[in-house]
Amino acid sequence: MTHRRYLLGLVGAGVGPSLTPAIHMLEARALGLDYLYRAIDLTALGMPPSEIGPLVHYAAALGYDALNVTHPCKQLVVAHLDELDPAAARLGAVNTVIFSAGGQAKGYNTDHTGFATALATGLPGAATESVVQIGAGGAGAAVGDALLAAGTEQLVLVDADDERAAALARELGTRFPGARVEAGQAAKLAVLLAAADGVVHCTPTGMADHPGIPLDPALLHPGLWVADIVYRPLETALLSAARSAGCRVLHGGHMAVHQAADTLRLVTGREPDVTRMLRTFAGLVDPVRA
Repeated sequence: MTHRRYLLGLVGAGVGPSLTPAIHMLEARALGLDYLYRAIDLTALGMPPSEIGPLVHYAAALGYDALNVTHPCKQLVVAHLDELDPAAARLGAVNTVIFSAGGQAKGYNTDHTGFATALATGLPGAATESVVQIGAGGAGAAVGDALLAAGTEQLVLVDADDERAAALARELGTRFPGARVEAGQAAKLAVLLAAADGVVHCTPTGMADHPGIPLDPALLHPGLWVADIVYRPLETALLSAARSAGCRVLHGGHMAVHQAADTLRLVTGREPDVTRMLRTFAGLVDPVRA
């Protein structure tokens, strides 16, 4: 019987510091799997995001079982796939590509399920009737869909590109006609956040390669919960400011772990131990406290 080996990759800009490869490989080892996961950093390679198509082609030819795809390629990759899972097709964004034995590439979106599970388990009981979301890109499309599916009644999307926010608001509004979905402007965040239950940050701002904070910290208040999908660093400038303002916070590690678990299931058919994966993640981020 041939020994089964798995080969995966993470494609994106600035993914060198990502903990995703380690999360995957440590859980795979615990499951007794031969599993190699490599980071493919477009920034380090000097490759533009437009090269995602050739990268997918070569990954299939080189025997990769799957790719995780992150910023800024989640929407760009869609045009280069042979098939889309219904959720990925609905969202128009892919963060997981699975290669079949014949080299066919099928796209999935585990941002949606990853965030939904992270919010439910990481901020239990949090009110989600009115939410402001910063970022309307590939991750934002999935997070917005997850929020509305979980019962959010009013969702305001704010993006540096006003038209992108408006387009996503139209899409989500059509998909969830019972909810109020609209595009907002960064200049009006003071009014928007004053009336919201929570805010979700879905842009790369705060990552190692994109330092900064996506809003004026003076706008944060104790009645607001704050979720960030960035997890490296785990304590982003946004979350630090939110803690200081008395907000409940959800760091991006929760979503990262649940996404990783979903990918591992898709690739191997095995059931990962999510509790163990969360402990592993904590140990990678802060080995002293784990």
